[in-house]
Amino acid sequence: MKKRNSYRNLIIFGFATLISTGLLTNPVFAQQADESKPYSVGKPLGVSGNPGSDGNFQAMSSNVKVYGGIYSAESCSYDAATGLIVVPNRGLPQNMQTNDAWISLINPDGSVHTLRWIGLQRPDERKNLSTPLVLNEPFGSDIMKGILYVADRDGGTGKDDPGVAVIRKFSMKTGKPIGEARIEGAGWINDIEVKEDGTIYATETGDFFGENLNPDTWKVWKVTPGGEATVFVQGLPLNAPNGIAFDPDGNIIVANYGNAEVLTFSEGGKLSKTESAAQAGSDGLVIMPDGTKYICSVRYGGVSRIRPGKSAELIANNIPNAASMCYDEKANQLVIPMNANNSLAFIPLN
Repeated sequence: MKKRNSYRNLIIFGFATLISTGLLTNPVFAQQADESKPYSVGKPLGVSGNPGSDGNFQAMSSNVKVYGGIYSAESCSYDAATGLIVVPNRGLPQNMQTNDAWISLINPDGSVHTLRWIGLQRPDERKNLSTPLVLNEPFGSDIMKGILYVADRDGGTGKDDPGVAVIRKFSMKTGKPIGEARIEGAGWINDIEVKEDGTIYATETGDFFGENLNPDTWKVWKVTPGGEATVFVQGLPLNAPNGIAFDPDGNIIVANYGNAEVLTFSEGGKLSKTESAAQAGSDGLVIMPDGTKYICSVRYGGVSRIRPGKSAELIANNIPNAASMCYDEKANQLVIPMNANNSLAFIPLN
């Protein structure tokens, strides 16, 4: 019985995906686009062509909830303007298919608002849009002043095609690409955090697996609003840096994957404080207005809370593949992408 239900759900989900993305109703789906097409984004879940609708799109009724739709997500960001959770999905790996990623919009209760908001089109159609779209393999993300920043990369399709980190920018109003910043010295970026003036801080995790790890590969980058990238901090005490955020004083906080340390750096790059999460293997980092830090461990599955002046305590346990989380301020909850589990975890902070 369990297998039958899973198979039926898979069929329903796949059929809903085709409808919501327009692939089922588009007669030219199998044709290669040779000319520019208008840039478009996906609609909330619904259908077109119902009797009495004159062929217009109609949104799904509000008494229906759809869950799922997340694929290999490494991060999420909360959009205060809409109250939605913005989730980049990585799609297929670069060595299998380039430009296959997309971005979903999720309601605070975990149900799907828009399955494919950015990345509605097939990979081979995106270059022919009036505003070409590239989204390869997104990791960290952040929203600042109506702009969605996504850590992505170009290249990396094979051993003879080295990757180059790219931070792409999208308008939260239209979903259109509005610029990018390349970090030529980095093959890929893990997490990012953006200041109000548009300055980006980004972690390059570097060596994190195996023996003889090279500390020189552990970096935090700073990217100016004009796109100039420089190394902000490099080497120890960084240890495979992953999560990054700002505290209420504007300091840059970095959570190490390689140990349990949570490091506080001044804007000048000076280490001013070292704290410890309850578990090593940190990924996501959220800092509250009062300075309380939440750190999730992608390695061990716990969520640590560090109150100012206090030691870390675990508030949640055994979340598989807990990646770079975000904070939903309206619902007062942490949202954690579960990466390989293709799901989101929600933790109320009551």
